[in-house]
Amino acid sequence: MDDVTQFLIRYGELVLFVVVLAEQVGLPIPAGPVLLAAGALAGAGKMSLPLVIGLALVACLFGDLLWYYLGRYRGARVLGLLCRISLEPDSCVRRTENFFVSYGTKSLVIAKFLPGLSTVTPALAGLFKISIGQFLLYNGLGALLWVLAFIVPGYLFSNQIERLADYAEQFGSSALVLAVSALALYIMYKYVNRIRLLRELRIARISVDELKQLMDAGCEVMIVDLRGPVDRAADPYTIPGSLQIAVEELELRHHEIPRDRDVILYCACPNEVTSAQMAVMLKRRGIKRVRPLVGGVESWRASNYPLTELTEKVSEKVGV
Repeated sequence: MDDVTQFLIRYGELVLFVVVLAEQVGLPIPAGPVLLAAGALAGAGKMSLPLVIGLALVACLFGDLLWYYLGRYRGARVLGLLCRISLEPDSCVRRTENFFVSYGTKSLVIAKFLPGLSTVTPALAGLFKISIGQFLLYNGLGALLWVLAFIVPGYLFSNQIERLADYAEQFGSSALVLAVSALALYIMYKYVNRIRLLRELRIARISVDELKQLMDAGCEVMIVDLRGPVDRAADPYTIPGSLQIAVEELELRHHEIPRDRDVILYCACPNEVTSAQMAVMLKRRGIKRVRPLVGGVESWRASNYPLTELTEKVSEKVGV
């Protein structure tokens, strides 16, 4: 039996807990293979099956509770953080927000099975003040199903997995190096793609000070708030006079935006990625004087410029 297997037998519980927790807090570390291996070791009688399931479940819930409370007490700042660390700035956690708005607490049950949702969904649950009881019920069920989806096959097919491990042993440490290299290349690819996208979207922007000067001078400016219902619920304030059009609605409602004045867009993404993408789209629709607002409403607030409170109850649109 090779050194890796011996290491897993000796420190398997600790490795399992740390890897599962790391994935739940947002690190790009896949926990699935470790859960599968833990199930196989339990099937071979080298680890306790109830202990493996329990540790994985506790690690899941610990990481999810961390994001839940951050979402509950930090709100918009947490969504901004998630957007910053996202490897896919074009989505900017927006797809997860839309999914949560559509399915509410039910999304907690299946979030772990959908890439990109696992970290963001608990934060959204906290943001919308879902009770801790409801959260533990739905999220706990989802976490249990996710854990069992990997551990049970590993347990049932432990003999076959052990044979695969023997084959891998023939390659020695090169198999591990290959796996780590593949993960590193994937992360690098996503990061390079992020940088490339940001460079492509380097169109002219406007600062909050420049926008305030235009408004004070009486210039006709159309400000468009592109944030979706989740982001507006997290931060229910907008720049005075802004037109609320969610990104998903802009393609159909762009005719509401006048063509004879400066158009300023802002979203919830710290890098203005979504605003820049929508500005490119509007330019193709004939709106030439369009620019993203650097920093969005956060920069506007940081400059102590006036804000208008949104009166619509956005939370009523969410099925929670």
